[in-house]
Amino acid sequence: MPQLVASGSYAGGMADSPSPRSAAPGPERLDLAASSVDITRQICDIDSVSGTEKRLADAIEASLADAAHLELIRHGNCVVARTRLGRAQRVVIAGHIDTVPVNANLPTRFETVEGHDYLWGRGTVDMKAGVAVQLKLAAELAEPRVDVTWMWYDNEEVSSELNGLGLLAADRPDLFEGDFAILGEPSNGQVEGGCNGTLRIELRTRGLRAHSARAWVGDNAIHKLGPVLDTLAAYVPREVEVEGLVYREGLNAVGISGGVAGNVIPDEAMVQINYRFAPSRSVAEATAHMHELFPGYEILVVDAAEGARPGLDAPIARNFVAAVGAEPRPKYGWTDVARFSALGIPAVNFGPGNPLKAHADDERVPLQQITDGERALRAWLSGH
Repeated sequence: MPQLVASGSYAGGMADSPSPRSAAPGPERLDLAASSVDITRQICDIDSVSGTEKRLADAIEASLADAAHLELIRHGNCVVARTRLGRAQRVVIAGHIDTVPVNANLPTRFETVEGHDYLWGRGTVDMKAGVAVQLKLAAELAEPRVDVTWMWYDNEEVSSELNGLGLLAADRPDLFEGDFAILGEPSNGQVEGGCNGTLRIELRTRGLRAHSARAWVGDNAIHKLGPVLDTLAAYVPREVEVEGLVYREGLNAVGISGGVAGNVIPDEAMVQINYRFAPSRSVAEATAHMHELFPGYEILVVDAAEGARPGLDAPIARNFVAAVGAEPRPKYGWTDVARFSALGIPAVNFGPGNPLKAHADDERVPLQQITDGERALRAWLSGH
């Protein structure tokens, strides 16, 4: 249980998990004067699995309420804070505050692995370390060299129609005016440009039921999936260069179903397929590719999201990459940079944590990446 108080400072640190303290009246507050590592711990220890983010959103809003340089806007469980300094450019910096379900990996703890110090626990990588850096800088940078719109949103880890950033964009498009966007998704402290698109289809086969003792009378729908599975197993993913970054695609079966009873030839079977495609392809082109690979099969698109081109040719993006000393890499997974890209805003992923540890039971973030990420982003925003 994190130590959150109505006012005052966070009493955590590098020691064992803090003991609970009686809650003070009024909304909880985070201690944003603490280190970005300690802020990460504070917000991770507030369990905020998708759909339960209200407590954390309330704490974020309350913690920034006294920041005179910020205009606060609440939209559901999204919290937006922005400067209104009249700068020539505006940057949107965003992060989601929800996590996938906890699996005995909260409260957080510090651990050392092979000589490196980590903060262990759900959300440390995906993506509360990035959010912690953002919160600290939002509170402290009253005079950034660009105007900044900070966004912390809910329901990123679940269905797209629930995504708080998407709902905010639909209701308040004026908040998405900007020249550049940074999403704090884990990127090992490097800059990952754009993202792959994603397509999920259900491919069905049809047959005829019969008694399994007289199988020749029926037509086995499951057997008809054999060529589909062979195609998937033999598929060689493309590596596609887009604006100087090479994106690796992926095509995989992610679910399969079929069967009626132990003595019945099945008349229907389905395999669910996920296609991760380079941002040079549209959803329509990705769907057409599925029909090319599986001609004659019944295909239903059940989920789709466009990818995002890197957008690193924009001068402000090049300036950011140079300032943080990073070598741009492609983002293989889908992230909300695609939402910014669709609005014509070049966007990158930049945050602490190894993406391979996202959602893992041993999810953990190197402390050095948190502090390095804060230092780099602070220097770029402040101009020194």
